[in-house]
Amino acid sequence: MCRSIKTLRPPAMPEEATEAEIRAAALQYVRKVSGFRAPAAHNQEVFDRAVEAVAQATAELLDGLEIRGAGVQRAS
Repeated sequence: MCRSIKTLRPPAMPEEATEAEIRAAALQYVRKVSGFRAPAAHNQEVFDRAVEAVAQATAELLDGLEIRGAGVQRAS
């Protein structure tokens, strides 16, 4: 879908993804889906809400993943 979004889970990343990395991935996703790199002023609020919702969903996903065989589970 969007090559600039990287995998944020172990073992692809040696450490937990940071909030900044999660937000950057969410921003790239919303940009791709909306077709806007930067929204117009009248769309800024909904754009920002979408980024926050995607970032929150991403953090919840990473928190809940169980990576079998890697001996790693993200701490809550």
